[in-house]
Amino acid sequence: MQVDEESVRPVLNRLRRAQGQLAAVISMVESGRDCKDVVTQLAAVSRALDRAGFKIVASGMRQCLADDTEAPPMTQEELEKLFLALA
Repeated sequence: MQVDEESVRPVLNRLRRAQGQLAAVISMVESGRDCKDVVTQLAAVSRALDRAGFKIVASGMRQCLADDTEAPPMTQEELEKLFLALA
């Protein structure tokens, strides 16, 4: 599944932001920061990754519905697996 250029930019921005947040979490753990602070930041990383994943799936679905390509459409089971992978 190929995601269109317009959708790739926001996904990459979210992933880069998550990468920076994850680096901060690693630094927090290494420096012995409070558990509550670490978990809060880790939750933010998780949400950022989830949002990027949902954006990819939604963009892919939109593109699959709009394209008249030779690729076979995704089955309901395949779509369910994609969504469950993010749950």
